[in-house]
Amino acid sequence: MNITVVCEHNKFMDMEEGKKAYPEGMGVCLAEMLKETGNPVTLIRMDEKGVDGLTDEILNGTDVMFWWGHMHHGAVSDEIVNKVADRALRGMGMVFLHSAHDSKMIKKLLGTSCSLKWREDGELERLWCVNMAHPIARGLGEYIDVPQEEMYGEPFDIPTPDEMIYIGWFRGGEVFRGGCVFNRGRGKIFYFNPGHETYPTYKLPQVRQLLKQACAYVAPGIPIKEDVKCVHIPEWNIKN
Repeated sequence: MNITVVCEHNKFMDMEEGKKAYPEGMGVCLAEMLKETGNPVTLIRMDEKGVDGLTDEILNGTDVMFWWGHMHHGAVSDEIVNKVADRALRGMGMVFLHSAHDSKMIKKLLGTSCSLKWREDGELERLWCVNMAHPIARGLGEYIDVPQEEMYGEPFDIPTPDEMIYIGWFRGGEVFRGGCVFNRGRGKIFYFNPGHETYPTYKLPQVRQLLKQACAYVAPGIPIKEDVKCVHIPEWNIKN
């Protein structure tokens, strides 16, 4: 399985809090975590100039793509958005992290604004598991505590998830559908809300295990072919 991580680099990552959370860089942290699965990982940078290095060769060879973005969603070209969305519909698994809820990509795939309520307080988020039998939640218990996180709250403008796995709760009383799966075409999409760039959320062992299991869950079960076509078979040609 080939994994591609597209991770934005922004000004907050160069500030003291960002460097303290991820001295090696958030993208490197995510890539190294996923390499622990034994699969090859390609790290692609996103910034104010757009996405750099996501060639057709890399995209066509990707089985699962992780996408993290915050400030530079608008810099991603529509050409890239359309190509990635097409791959997702044909079976490439996708994992959208934290503020990637506002990316062009997930909005195109889900068909909604994906808007939400938020505040940057750095408070505890408790992720309650509402489906402990789900492969993404395997071995992680009834909840995961994230000591510091940006608050995301309802209303969250998404379609009804096909699989609901985690609901986040914050000390301010808000709740949030923070871990959910959507089926689109032949592909699976997992959205996971924790992961602000100034908090070391992706260094937490339970979060790392969850994301590795999410990677395996959304991965395509059969090879993705470039020449897949939908063929209509007339009813009168179908034999009983």
